[in-house]
Amino acid sequence: MFAAYAAEIGLRQPLQGLRVGERPAPRARTGWSRVTVRAASLNHHDLWSLRGVGLSTERLPMILGTDAAGVDEDGNEVVLHPVVGLTGHGLAPGESRSILTEKYQGTFAEQVLVPTANLVPKPPALSFAEAACLPTAWLTAYRMLFTKAGVRPGDSVLVQGAGGGVATAAIVLGTAAGLRVFATGRDEGKRERAVRLGAVAALDPGGRLPQRVDAVIETVGAATWSHSVRSLRRGGTLVISGATSGDRPTRAELTRIFHRELTVVGSTVATKEELTALLSFCVTTGVRPTIDRTLPLDRAHEGFARMESGEHFGKIVFTL
Repeated sequence: MFAAYAAEIGLRQPLQGLRVGERPAPRARTGWSRVTVRAASLNHHDLWSLRGVGLSTERLPMILGTDAAGVDEDGNEVVLHPVVGLTGHGLAPGESRSILTEKYQGTFAEQVLVPTANLVPKPPALSFAEAACLPTAWLTAYRMLFTKAGVRPGDSVLVQGAGGGVATAAIVLGTAAGLRVFATGRDEGKRERAVRLGAVAALDPGGRLPQRVDAVIETVGAATWSHSVRSLRRGGTLVISGATSGDRPTRAELTRIFHRELTVVGSTVATKEELTALLSFCVTTGVRPTIDRTLPLDRAHEGFARMESGEHFGKIVFTL
């Protein structure tokens, strides 16, 4: 079957380790289902895998991709929850939880094998491309906003790094939920698009907000950490799920955190139930993922290069 996969990792130019070509089709496994992939979306996780983060040499070649929507063996249209073993389903004794592409072959292929318990029905109202955008970036944003930050309609939120997959999702989801959303971004065009998606205002990184916010959605890390902490009202919550600019900020802002009684919350793996709720949210509100571009899988290098350059706004989707 045709696939996009990591053949080498940790190279000075990580994209040189990406290959497209034929790979063996997945073998049947008890408690698992074979899904014919119709669309799969790209995440920063896939770039990090090529850099050797979370993926070891002995597991190569590894088909990349954590997100997909497709058709199962019974003809059902499904969306994949990307965490294998979160509830223990599909694992052999002693087999540990993992995300697709770390231990198990991923979704950038004509077929993928996942535990049957990881399949969620795809609502007819969502296209395969739209549904494929949701399981990682959009689900992460959903969990950060509504599970971890616990915001309610009328609350205010700062989203750092407009243009990234999680940040874009947080702007759209927050606006649809009745939040007052502010955003930051280095690129003027991305700031303008953030406003068009519903942000009240989009500022330069570190820009002064018109008000302190109830919560901050942080995925950038070191470059924005101090600004995130300083932007919170007393008792506010900072939720972090990534650190694309590094995890060692120049200023940790510890004094401000305890003096203003702030809460710092980590967020990582969302549940299958949260994915079901996100799908329902999209159908009910009419919200749809922002797609930067859709490419056939044989142009995977082009999609990876666009993400690496930071030029994208929203999700990059591969179709089969």
